[in-house]
Amino acid sequence: MIENLDATTLAIIFGSLVVAITIHEAMHAFTSHWLGDDTAQKEGRITLNPIKHVDPFGTILLPLITLIIFKVPLLAAKPVPFNPARVKYEEFGAAMIAAAGPLTNLFLAFITAVFLKFFGSSIGDLGVEIFSIFIFINVALFVFNSIPIPPLDGSRVLYAVAPEPLQKIMSQLELIGIFIIFALIVTVPGFGQFLFDINRTVLDFLLQI
Repeated sequence: MIENLDATTLAIIFGSLVVAITIHEAMHAFTSHWLGDDTAQKEGRITLNPIKHVDPFGTILLPLITLIIFKVPLLAAKPVPFNPARVKYEEFGAAMIAAAGPLTNLFLAFITAVFLKFFGSSIGDLGVEIFSIFIFINVALFVFNSIPIPPLDGSRVLYAVAPEPLQKIMSQLELIGIFIIFALIVTVPGFGQFLFDINRTVLDFLLQI
């Protein structure tokens, strides 16, 4: 979805990724603390310091590779730790923690789109490019993390309402789920296009606000 990968565009992409993923993970941590678990707070994750959240492979190298191959960056950050036994509302509390990340990205994309609508004509071409890419990155994070396959956030939400047999299967997929997702994208006809189309639909909606 981003065709022009010159040095300026790459710099904007990775700057946007760092900002978006930092806020995403910080909201996971904040929501966990709000629901009664101080595990993330003790590990210093309720912060906008990107060093606390960025993973060298998952947040930098992985999105570069997938951006070149799929034109959409797929990435992961350091998981925010939490203790399910200390979170209010049990499984639904865990689902709220999970949903906080991608919903934050959707909100960031929305408010940036509103900003562009009202101020886009006054910030110049470079400003429009920066904010447009920031919208794109946040939409990509929202869509990708909403996939209900472990260890992505969407799976935590599904887990809260899934029957116990499915919960057991999802738990077993925790360590290999990310490889399953890539296998689906690469080998299953239409899966990658399906994700692409969702990204495009959300982007079109936001940019037409």
